[in-house]
Amino acid sequence: MTARDEIMNRLRAVRPIAPVTVPREYVAGPVTEPPAERPELVELLVDRLLDYRATVTHCTPAGLAGALAGLLADVPVVAVPPGLPVGWLETYPGTVRRDGDPHPLTVTDLDAPGLAVVTGCAVAVAQTGTLILDAGPDQGRRLLTLVPDHHVCVVRVDQVVDRVPEALRRLADPTRPVTLVSGPSATSDIELNRVEGVHGPRRLEVLVVAG
Repeated sequence: MTARDEIMNRLRAVRPIAPVTVPREYVAGPVTEPPAERPELVELLVDRLLDYRATVTHCTPAGLAGALAGLLADVPVVAVPPGLPVGWLETYPGTVRRDGDPHPLTVTDLDAPGLAVVTGCAVAVAQTGTLILDAGPDQGRRLLTLVPDHHVCVVRVDQVVDRVPEALRRLADPTRPVTLVSGPSATSDIELNRVEGVHGPRRLEVLVVAG
């Protein structure tokens, strides 16, 4: 008997005789109640984001403009996607550069010192602490959130879901490019030395809007 024969015999010996049934409930995910009735989802999302070293602020819809102005008090220039609601930055005193007005913002524009980008999100996943951007009107091109060093993302509580499968079902158009954001950009080398800002913003601020 060769070594190969011995290995194959051992594999055949441990192979299950009967077919193995693998549960697939996770593919669709459970239907959850609206997040407004499940505050624990929002709490879990916030806990995950803080663990990832993001900054989280809470506000009401009426206080959104004031909260953004406070977060951006030291930011001279803000870049925004074409469809970001104008009212969000009505009390922000700095310069607002809207992508595509009149020309698309370039990498050089977005990499300017002191610039921040403000976007909404498509959906947020509580269990993984992930913000999903799908290039919607208030999120814009991926370039807008991958180049600037500072990203402020507005999340409504009705956009928070439990798990990833449920989040994917919420996407308006599954063919759009999707960006998954779980905390500030960071990586580690073999010695686990953390380096931030390698492939995205080093500073992520999340504004959770409830009420």
